[in-house]
Amino acid sequence: MVREVTTAREAVPGGALLVVGDVVTDVVARHRGPLAAGTDTAAVIRTLPGGAGANVACWAAHTGCADVRLLGRVGADAAEWHERELVAAGVRPRLVVDPEAATGTVVCLVDGGASAERTFLTDSGASLRLEPADWSDTLLDGVARLHLSGYLLFSAPSRALVAVTLAAARARGVPVSVDPASAGFLVTLGVDRFLALVEGVDVLLPSRDEACLLTGLPDPADAAAKLSRQVPLVVAKAGAEGALVARAGGVVARIPAAPAAPRDTTGAGDAFTGAFLAALVAGADAEEAAARGCRAGARAVGRVGARPPTTHG
Repeated sequence: MVREVTTAREAVPGGALLVVGDVVTDVVARHRGPLAAGTDTAAVIRTLPGGAGANVACWAAHTGCADVRLLGRVGADAAEWHERELVAAGVRPRLVVDPEAATGTVVCLVDGGASAERTFLTDSGASLRLEPADWSDTLLDGVARLHLSGYLLFSAPSRALVAVTLAAARARGVPVSVDPASAGFLVTLGVDRFLALVEGVDVLLPSRDEACLLTGLPDPADAAAKLSRQVPLVVAKAGAEGALVARAGGVVARIPAAPAAPRDTTGAGDAFTGAFLAALVAGADAEEAAARGCRAGARAVGRVGARPPTTHG
């Protein structure tokens, strides 16, 4: 079953952004001090909508993209809730309801100290069961850019979907971006395999750690430069150090981070990516788009949870 929200909209001058990726439920636990093994650790716990793909779509809509669409897969247990949350964020969701698997869940353990660093426990559930049968080339109608969550590359069904979407986008001349999504999962998948799977994409948006992992180089600038010999545009997200923009084997811009007061770093990279893509759709160059991404990332870390504020809070 597919849950699809369609609304009457006028044509958007810049075209639409289509995101294909994960929709999950985040259980965010903010704790102060170390976890106490074998007993209780006091924490503030909230259940929030999440998923890297869904977060990117929501931040793109929040930062100015007027037509953002999302293809994802959820379980029947939370389909209606996720649909409502996405619509409230300004996203047009097309959610495939999995007949067997539950909605993916991620437990986010957030250090309540100054770093607000987080650790994830991930049950992908239905999110990585997206498959070619869930795709239709009509999803690209009116689309200016296609973004693929890197989490799609971590299961066989969604890897097959990625191949189908890339072929469809190339046939229509739609540029494609990919966010590698998880250094931990990249290790399991294998660097060479990942790079082969993303061959032909137009934009790669790794974190600093992911860029270094993908190249074997310790310096993020060198890593971004090397990746840009394979992908035309590489934008490496470096958190408090801003972002690096690389093309044709060299770093062409270093974008400073925006001031931030971290509470929860969950979703900061997704916020950057969403704002970056919204800016590209609107006609900004990569450097200006990266600056907008840094500003969105700074806003994201000041909030608990991975999404921007919505019409109901």
